[in-house]
Amino acid sequence: MLKRVLGFFTLVGLLGVFALTMGFLWWKSREVPETFDTVAVANRDVVLKTVATGAIVPRVEVDIKSRVSGVVSELLVEPGDTVGRGDLIARIQVIPDASSLTSAQSRVRSASIAAEDANVRRKRADQLFTSGAISVAERDAAVLDAKLAGADLANAQAALTVVREGAVRGSGNVATEVRSTVAGMVLDVPVEAGASVIESNTFNDGTTIATVADMSDMVFEGTVDESEVGRIREGMPIQLVVGAIRGKTFGGQLEYISPKGAVVDGSVQFAIRAALDPVGEGVFIRAGSSANADIVLDRRDEVLALDEGVVHYEKGGASPWVEVEVGAQRFEKREVKLGLSDGIHVEVLEGLKADERVKKPGRGGGGAPRSEGGGRRGR
Repeated sequence: MLKRVLGFFTLVGLLGVFALTMGFLWWKSREVPETFDTVAVANRDVVLKTVATGAIVPRVEVDIKSRVSGVVSELLVEPGDTVGRGDLIARIQVIPDASSLTSAQSRVRSASIAAEDANVRRKRADQLFTSGAISVAERDAAVLDAKLAGADLANAQAALTVVREGAVRGSGNVATEVRSTVAGMVLDVPVEAGASVIESNTFNDGTTIATVADMSDMVFEGTVDESEVGRIREGMPIQLVVGAIRGKTFGGQLEYISPKGAVVDGSVQFAIRAALDPVGEGVFIRAGSSANADIVLDRRDEVLALDEGVVHYEKGGASPWVEVEVGAQRFEKREVKLGLSDGIHVEVLEGLKADERVKKPGRGGGGAPRSEGGGRRGR
């Protein structure tokens, strides 16, 4: 009896395992309903633009140079200060050259001797003229020689002062005083008090004492690729995004496109410049700030558009088409006529209506697409 009961339960267990196995295999082999994601056709703005990278810089930026060689004895400004035209920036202490100093001193001594001799001869001529021994012409010649010798002495002394001090006292144009040639903000002072400087002359640019720029007139300078330069022109509006100022855009107008390109990292780039619109109070754009400029090439406002990723393009120039939802997860193929594209959205001219839904490529819930008329559709 016990053997029969054990055999019965063993048989029931085997049948149960067999039934569970068959059920699991059936569940794994059953067809999963196919689902697809869709996007709606809606009105939106389609803006075609190109992006130029560059920086915001002052339109006028001037390097203030030293007019004499020497040592900076005093600096009166620092970066961020505002100066006017002619304001004093620094003072230079001249360190005279030994050869030039010796030559200037020698010339002063020679001119002094010549002036003393001319004065002696003039006094003698005055005495002789009083006694009637010489004519008026001879006396006048002696007076003229004395005056010329005095002028030579004054010139030699002035030259010695220039060699020693860099300027003539009382001249009103002191070369040792470095003054700003423009009004604006001091952007940089690359020297320190005590630093040696070289004068600006025909042979070299000289040492820069300070850089001054007008920060009220800023421009964007950047580059565009050769593939885009043919589509832009002077006068086009731009939108600037400055890296240092988040959440704010600035307007401007394209005013210059370089006629010659330059090879940068293997591609030809063309320089452009755009004037910035007034930025308003409380906003300060620092010189050299990196920025991206969106140049609007074309736009369509409030037109019927859809994601360009759902459009199927056939080879050979055939019309593009989409799969439009006509029922619950049922789609039909429909050709469309497209207009302007910004790379993400494309304008729909014909073939679709507002609020219609178009199937996105790929599977939303798995399986193969179902379209009107049966069969599978691909891109």
